[in-house]
Amino acid sequence: MQEPLLGAEGPDYDTFPERPPPSPGDRARVGALQNKRVFLATFAAVLGNFSFGYALVYTSPVIPALEHSLDPDLHLTKSQASWFGSVFTLGAAAGGLSAMILNDLLGRKLSIMFSAVPSAAGYALMAGAHGLWMLLLGRTLTGFAGGLTAACIPVYVSEIAPPGVRGALGATPQLMAVFGSLSLYTLGLLLPWRWLAVAGEAPVLVMILLLSFMPNSPRFLLSRGRDEEALQALAWLRGVDADVHWEFEQIQDNVRRQSSRVSWAEARAPHMCRPIAVALLMRFLQQLTGITPILVYLQSIFDSTAVLLPPKDDAAIVGAVRLLSVLIAALTMDLAGRKVLLFVSGYAMGWGPITWLLMSEVLPLRARGVASGLCVLASWLTAFVLTKSFLPVVRPFGLQVPFFSLRPICLVSLVSTGCWTAPWSTSRSY
Repeated sequence: MQEPLLGAEGPDYDTFPERPPPSPGDRARVGALQNKRVFLATFAAVLGNFSFGYALVYTSPVIPALEHSLDPDLHLTKSQASWFGSVFTLGAAAGGLSAMILNDLLGRKLSIMFSAVPSAAGYALMAGAHGLWMLLLGRTLTGFAGGLTAACIPVYVSEIAPPGVRGALGATPQLMAVFGSLSLYTLGLLLPWRWLAVAGEAPVLVMILLLSFMPNSPRFLLSRGRDEEALQALAWLRGVDADVHWEFEQIQDNVRRQSSRVSWAEARAPHMCRPIAVALLMRFLQQLTGITPILVYLQSIFDSTAVLLPPKDDAAIVGAVRLLSVLIAALTMDLAGRKVLLFVSGYAMGWGPITWLLMSEVLPLRARGVASGLCVLASWLTAFVLTKSFLPVVRPFGLQVPFFSLRPICLVSLVSTGCWTAPWSTSRSY
């Protein structure tokens, strides 16, 4: 197994201990045929990421439409537009913090399903909005749902996937979020802004329907003492012909080792605090690249430039390029290594997917719930500050000021990549 982050050793990082199955035949049985159910469960879960990506960029075509609205109750000033764009991130921060409790209280699957309630309510408010307060409340609720799913879905996927496909499936949350954004940009070419909100309900409803038939995470069930149910869930995921007892014993051993809470003394130990510090720094720098305000105000940004194509078309092209970049990153991440992609690629191939993957790869399991919540909180509070201040800065000074201001931050990110990430420059084994 590759050395954990910053040279830390021990079993604290492993979702499953590295212990081979009793015979090669047992591992061979868990092949593509048995993985079909895992793929289905993963698809059902990452529909929440699709909805998150869709909701995040909802304002891109909607703000220009409302700035030209003849309805005085819906007409947006620049100040109101900045609140409409940025309040999503406050909801996402609250959703991420809630995941710290709901992940262990309800379980991963039920937490993802619970996110459908604020998501559906938020889209309904925006679809039927007749005042600014309904727009802001709708954005906040969809943001809460997005923050909750962003924290819960990677955990669920990593805990149901067998080792052979866990790396590939780990890239699907980011991939689906980018696909959701592309879908919004594309539908923005065809639908008015109210119908964009109505269309956002569809993936939420499909997610709820599919997840109703999916099992809970076996690891969560074992942590609650529901051993028989956990064995049934694992058997369903691996297929009827798979001998799951060796894997079940691995998860049992891991849950027993990781069941105790982290004390403050342990949290100060280097093998605990340094990975958490790195994850926090990377998420902070990820947002300081300015990606969130760019995506939220993408069409408004193109409106302010002298591009040849219509701004709606330009936004859709950006969404397509992001999706292609994430696909390339997913295919090359294990070959090229995380550090290489962070150095040589843009946001969609490097800092976008890799910093999300970072939390599941380097954070010790016993501290992962709290540490993930702190990372989400730091990320979205930073995004709120940038998104809220973007339009007020652009109005008097132009686009060049925020874009030039982001350049030194990108240089700091580059230096930090070299200083902090050398030990995980290639894929970690679980």
